[in-house]
Amino acid sequence: MISLTIADDIAEVVLDAPGKLNAVDPEALAELTQAYDDAAAAASRGEVRALLLRGEGRAFCAGRDISGVDPADDDVLGYLGGLVTPLMHKMAAFPAPTFAAAQGATLGVGLGLLLATDVVYVAENAKIGSPFANLGATLDSGGHWYFTERLGLHRTLDLIYTGDLMSGAEAVRSGLFSRAFPSDELLERTRETVRRVARGATGAYMASKELVAQIRDRRLGLWESMDAENKAQAALCDSADYREGFKAFQEKRKPLFSGR
Repeated sequence: MISLTIADDIAEVVLDAPGKLNAVDPEALAELTQAYDDAAAAASRGEVRALLLRGEGRAFCAGRDISGVDPADDDVLGYLGGLVTPLMHKMAAFPAPTFAAAQGATLGVGLGLLLATDVVYVAENAKIGSPFANLGATLDSGGHWYFTERLGLHRTLDLIYTGDLMSGAEAVRSGLFSRAFPSDELLERTRETVRRVARGATGAYMASKELVAQIRDRRLGLWESMDAENKAQAALCDSADYREGFKAFQEKRKPLFSGR
């Protein structure tokens, strides 16, 4: 169900069960975890400088596969706390910039996979949100925090209570995700950006990724954030890409970054 390809410094992870809208069961989550482990190992060898996550077919991910779940003995904590949350931590900590392209249904755990990704591009007609009102369940995979942070209390509870879904275009207008494209342009437009980023200064990108995570998780203020920026910039001075960037500017040419 999960495939990983690595080429031209890019890892592409694909949810490949279009017949069930890429819904994920424990086996799929284990495969996805392994794919990120393998990609991270390749990144440590300098073979991956960006990652793209996508879903095959007409949906990105319809969430948890509950087709065979018996509510009477459902191990919810084992699934969410034991499988989904550790995977999301691994995805968020991936040692290179990560991107996702999401089309069609993006629900529940599928939404969580996007929340754990650095940059998310969506199809304009994607369907995003919390359909759990119809299941007697609640939004999971970090959705409460993310919706409240981006949409506010009232809009968050409106979406949860009604089970209404946002389009990709609305999600971008609301500040949930970065950009929306027509569905037939989404994948190639995303790949174009990933290719460009994979040729960039990976170390500088990772410094910014860490700073943004600190601002989110530790609620850094302006001056604390500025101090962290200064230290990150000083640490980058010893990198090959920093030296190449300055040299290219002085020589009036495009830099050729190595990711080191």
